[in-house]
Amino acid sequence: EPNPFVQLLWEKGTQHEKRVIEKIGGFEDLSIGSQEDRFNNTIDAMKAEVPLIYQGLLMNDILLGVPDLLRINPDKSYSPIDIKSGAGVEGMEYGDEEGKLKEHYAVQLCLYADLLISLGFSDKKVGFIIDIHGNEITYQLTTPINSKNSKTFWDSYEEIIKIVSSIIQGKLKNKPALSGVCKLCGWVSSCKKWCEEQDDLTRIFYLGRAQRDKINDELEIGKVKSFCDLDIPEILERKKKDKAFLKGLAEKTLVKYRERAKLISENGPPVLYGEISFPKVPFELFFDIEDDPTQDFVYMHGVYERGPSGEKYFDFTATEVSPEAEKAAWKAFWDYIKTLPRGEFATYYYSHHEKTVYKRLLRCYPDVISDSDLEDFFNDPNTIDLYKIVQGQTDWPLSSYSIKEIATYLGFSWRDETPSGALSIQWFNEYLKNKDPSVLKRIREYNEDDCKATKVVKDGIQRLADGRK
Repeated sequence: EPNPFVQLLWEKGTQHEKRVIEKIGGFEDLSIGSQEDRFNNTIDAMKAEVPLIYQGLLMNDILLGVPDLLRINPDKSYSPIDIKSGAGVEGMEYGDEEGKLKEHYAVQLCLYADLLISLGFSDKKVGFIIDIHGNEITYQLTTPINSKNSKTFWDSYEEIIKIVSSIIQGKLKNKPALSGVCKLCGWVSSCKKWCEEQDDLTRIFYLGRAQRDKINDELEIGKVKSFCDLDIPEILERKKKDKAFLKGLAEKTLVKYRERAKLISENGPPVLYGEISFPKVPFELFFDIEDDPTQDFVYMHGVYERGPSGEKYFDFTATEVSPEAEKAAWKAFWDYIKTLPRGEFATYYYSHHEKTVYKRLLRCYPDVISDSDLEDFFNDPNTIDLYKIVQGQTDWPLSSYSIKEIATYLGFSWRDETPSGALSIQWFNEYLKNKDPSVLKRIREYNEDDCKATKVVKDGIQRLADGRK
């Protein structure tokens, strides 16, 4: 059964595509008909040099793809265009307007470009994305994915084609794995159950599918319990003799994974590495935001305050989707921050998401807070990303170090039976339609619980630190 948030994404994607297509106009619509008819009509349209084709179907002996648009080039070849309801680039930091091209978008465009080349309607490995903002982003598919190595998007695409072909032919078995990217997949519960029953290595935090497969193949180790007995000195000797052996798995990584394996197998207590000293201040703020990436909109800023007179939750919420409402909610958050005595409070959050989103808000609403003040806020030693500490200085008998997993381990429970940021987005979109105050209350309670969970994790780390004294 599809995840409700995934269904929302499908709906949003369809709505966005419709808006973009209506705005572009002047295209030949080939979205109706049988697979064979659509393919023949697409070939005929390209032979007739139709300038713009919507939902044309491309296929050859082994591949099939349906790009949103096919656009003719000056040399009469065609280029694929896909319409996305997300940003066309990712990882965009403040001051970097270009950002980083998305590999999963690029691989999809590679498929379309490959089909066009095989059918004789292009000789170019290039495609285009029209994103949520209406921007058209060029994807040069033979460029490196990142600056760390020379692997290109096209290389990645060819690797995926080989893997998929091997799976279809029965030459390769694709085992389940535990991974953060699986959260919205309909199979996640089934895969999680399999991994737990098999004591699969992906139960070890940060040990992903590729490393799991390498360890399975080269060490013939498939279970977490077996990994606990890993003879690292012997492995290092083998690595000296054979540079390809366990490539990418250094001594430090192997030691880390072995210690995590022992924690999981023995259900041992959490471990703190190094010293931790949190600020001793009168006020502690535990901070979490709710935003809808399908609309690039922040609808709630929540703070759970612990101070001299007790604990209290504050939310600063936009109840409609408009620049004015988003700006007003953000300004209200900063107005609250300004009421606190300077240097007398500490702010805790979990992961870089808040910081990244606030940089985006700064670009939209520079009159709310200055560039330097925002930088000072996040660079202040009293503003602390707890996930950095959890990931870098602790280990837990858990497969995931998400705030929900760790806070639950520490005894916290959310009021909602199915708490997730994805469902919060679904609830917000539901609220926009019906303005039901009970839905808004549910979102607030979820955000408050997320803020409280941040407090629970901070206190849990503090107890680990106190236990070492």
